[in-house]
Amino acid sequence: MANRMVVQQPKPVLSSPGADQWSTSICECDNVNDCCFAFCLPACFACITARDHGECLCIPMLDGWGLIPPITLSMRVSLRRQFGITDTICNDCIYACCCGPCSWCQMRREMKARLHPVTLINYRAQ
Repeated sequence: MANRMVVQQPKPVLSSPGADQWSTSICECDNVNDCCFAFCLPACFACITARDHGECLCIPMLDGWGLIPPITLSMRVSLRRQFGITDTICNDCIYACCCGPCSWCQMRREMKARLHPVTLINYRAQ
């Protein structure tokens, strides 16, 4: 008999009520440090958040080239698609235009809430 070795474990599926909605509202600040950082140094906060999402570190610096910040808008759409959040492009435009730092904070909170690592503990009674 040949021994088989499992190469890749299935990822745990976490389901919660309201998983198709943002976990926090646009102005809901649960971490004062992040909120202060986003309002005092919005470009730095946006760059770090974009990097943590897997994008180029400096891509948010292109937001200053238009009426609607294209990077903020595209990041919101990307996060919504990745996490299955139902919202509209109209809301994304409004949040990106009217409150960029709040929008980046919401995206950061969403990434933290949904991408937290799952630790499985194997306990065997002896």
